[in-house]
Amino acid sequence: MGNIRPSFIKTRALRLLEIYPDKFTADFETNKHLVTEYTDADNKRMRNWIAGYITRYIQRRTD
Repeated sequence: MGNIRPSFIKTRALRLLEIYPDKFTADFETNKHLVTEYTDADNKRMRNWIAGYITRYIQRRTD
């Protein structure tokens, strides 16, 4: 079973991928720093949720 993420996490992550398509990678640590730079994520958990979703999304897209 996988993680089910709230829709607001998915919408923010997909919006970031639309705006900055070539910036994000399949590396979580890199994505974490980019999410901090490009958004006003409220707290660390929100930042990690968004970065984690972006990481998994890119990994699935490249497979």
